[in-house]
Amino acid sequence: MAPSTVLPETFARAVSEMQAIRPRPEIVLEEVPAPQRLAPYAHAIGASVLREPDDHDVASGRLILLHDPAGHGAWHGTLRLVTYVSAAMEPDLATDPLLPAVAWSWLVDALHAHDAAHLALGGTVTQTLSTRFGELAGPPTAADVEIRASWTPAHEDLGPHVRAWCALLASAAGLPPPGVTALPDRRRSGAPSSV
Repeated sequence: MAPSTVLPETFARAVSEMQAIRPRPEIVLEEVPAPQRLAPYAHAIGASVLREPDDHDVASGRLILLHDPAGHGAWHGTLRLVTYVSAAMEPDLATDPLLPAVAWSWLVDALHAHDAAHLALGGTVTQTLSTRFGELAGPPTAADVEIRASWTPAHEDLGPHVRAWCALLASAAGLPPPGVTALPDRRRSGAPSSV
């Protein structure tokens, strides 16, 4: 945040709305340092998505709120949300040519489902496939999808936008809809699976 102790009302209210969101239990939110050079005022939250049974991270992300009281031409407003979400994928999914369009739809659909009206939405989706060699620990092949995006809230109420962002994290992590219990993945335990 800017060094001034008096925050603009719009920014202070937006930060308060971000802090008020209580996501589903698998998503852990925390305040993280915000970049200081992108706008006069900035606030950021980080997220980890944990998956049972061992509560390991399957996705993570950051949501940054930028505020320029003078407005910004490219933003079409005084507030801007910037996100980065990364999720582990099965290697065969990470090479699917449809993955970028599907991952982008997670964000667009979440914004619409939560009535998070927005302007100037843009971003990228990146697929990565890494192969480990030698003494590096971990699985021999690891795959990830990364979603980077930014948009301007059409209204100052940020609650719907943060809830949409949490829905994006859940989709990227492959979580079932709230209230639905996922069946265990038999293939990982060595038991045969059927379609």
